[in-house]
Formats: sequence, C-alpha cells, structure tokens
Amino acid sequence: MLYRLLSGLLAAAAITMLAMPALAQSYPSRPVRLVVPFPPGGTADVFGRLLAQEMTQTLGQPFVVDNRAGAGGNIAAAAVANAAADGYTVLLGTIGTHGINPSLYGNLPYSPRKDFQPVALVSSGANVLVVHPDVPARTVAELVALAKRRPGQLMMGSSGNGSSIHMSGELFQTMTGTRFTHVPYRGGSAALTDLMGGRIQLMFDNVPTSLPLIAKGLVRPLAVTSARRLPALPDVPTLAEAGVPGYTVTNWSGLFVPANTPPKVVDRLHDAVRKAVSSNTLRKRFVEMGADTQAMSTTEFTRFVDDEMVRWARIVKLSGARPD
Repeated sequence: MLYRLLSGLLAAAAITMLAMPALAQSYPSRPVRLVVPFPPGGTADVFGRLLAQEMTQTLGQPFVVDNRAGAGGNIAAAAVANAAADGYTVLLGTIGTHGINPSLYGNLPYSPRKDFQPVALVSSGANVLVVHPDVPARTVAELVALAKRRPGQLMMGSSGNGSSIHMSGELFQTMTGTRFTHVPYRGGSAALTDLMGGRIQLMFDNVPTSLPLIAKGLVRPLAVTSARRLPALPDVPTLAEAGVPGYTVTNWSGLFVPANTPPKVVDRLHDAVRKAVSSNTLRKRFVEMGADTQAMSTTEFTRFVDDEMVRWARIVKLSGARPD
C-alpha cells in the first residue's frame, strides 16, 4: 500500500513538472485580463490600453483591460493577488499599489511583496502641478505665499487616497510648510473636471491627462515633479527650479502577476512587455505624453519596487498623511 502511494505521488510530481514547460510554451492560449486600478480616462488607463494593444499583437491573444477602481488601487491589487497564478490575470501596478499604499494604509488586503511577482517596468513619468486659471498665482512661490495667507482654504484634488497625485501634494505641503484641504476623487478625470469648473483650486496631475487642458488654457501649469524639464512641457520648470529644492516624484507603472506564477510564463510576459514598450508606436506616444521607460530585468524591477516602498514609507511618515 505504501509503495503504491509513493509511486502515485512521484508520478503526479513528474506529470506536473512535464506540464509546466508545456504551459509556458502554449501561453497564452486564451485572452488575458489586464486589471487597471483606476477608472477609464486616467493616465493608468491610457497606458494600460496602449500596452494591451501591443501585447495582443506580440502574444497573439487579446489582452482585455478590466478597470477596478477604488481605495487607491487596493481593490484591483487584491483582486489580482487572489487570482489563479497562471498568467491570465495580471495587474498594471503603480507607484500607489506597490510604492505608497503599503505604508499609507494600515491594513492592506494584499501583501505587495508576498502576493506578487514583479514582471517589468512599463512607464516612468512625472506629475504636473496645475491650478485653475482664476487662482492668483503664476509661480510656485506665489502659490506658496497664497497658501500661507489662506491656510486650509485652497482645495487640492487628487485621483484618490494613496495615489501619486495625492502624495505629490502631501510631499509639497511638507516641504513648503503649506496646508491645503485634500479632496479625493474616484480617478483623476473627475478631479480635473472640478478643477476646470473652479470647485477646487489645484492638483498634482499625471502629465498626459493635463497636457490637452494646458494647451487650451483650461488649467495653468506651475511646475513638474521630475528631476529635469519635460520635452512635452519645455517652458514649465521643475519644482526644484521653482524653489522647492530636492523635490522629485516619479510616477511609474509596471506589470505584476500573482506570486507562484510559473517562471517561464513570467519570462514570456517580461519579454513581451519589453518588446511592446520598445516599439516605435509606444515610444512615440510615451514621449508625447511626458513619459518614458527603461529596460530592467525582472530582478532589477523587483529591487526598484522594494526601493520605492522604502522611500515612500519615509515620506508618508514625515508627512503624516492618512487615508481620508
């Protein structure tokens, strides 16, 4: 009896080991769900859809965008963390889900380290500080002076608690000694709508979604959060240039899969992402939207994500930010 049991276990293990290469070679054999943690129309959604188009062409199966907004990206991340580790449910993780939220939220419904395998960096960009045209401030220095004269009276919108938009504003307040009233929305598009309508006075927004509004004069840019000026906004200074030395925020996104996804599937996805973001089409769109990307191995991207969690833990603690 014991001999038969051991033989059966060994046979099952052998079948599993043989099946894993077959799984990787045939992957993907059906549509893949790309979960985006913010609503349609925002920057994460735009990048997700651009990536999905390229991944569909590269891998020969549809990559279908599934927008799961809410809780600063936590709802989407938790959904993918609990999905089957087979490569058919993947997450467009962000600086929020895997950089800021682990220290901002006291009880995350997922573990960014234990529940996920980082695959590849997708995009790296900046945010831009924009104000309503009626706000009497044309420079960062003038905005800081106005905020200090009217502490708590200026309304600062964001795409939700824990987003890079929210935390860019928290860091700005900490470094300038100002105080705004934070108004979180379910996505950046809703916040921009209220900014254009004058119901809020300012926000840090992802560059791609603000660019067309800046061009039409519907919002006024004061500075960008990157270390260098952006080709898409060459006349807009960095925050360091505008009088906030040392201020930088890089708004990034990347592909993640549930932990224990077969390594060969992870490698296939990684190679497909690198091919997608290196395509002339995607690179051109990224530059137009004030974003970029850089080649990282899976190991390098994992280290990058760990470093971001450490960095934002310090910033969250220093700012005293909490989910509203």
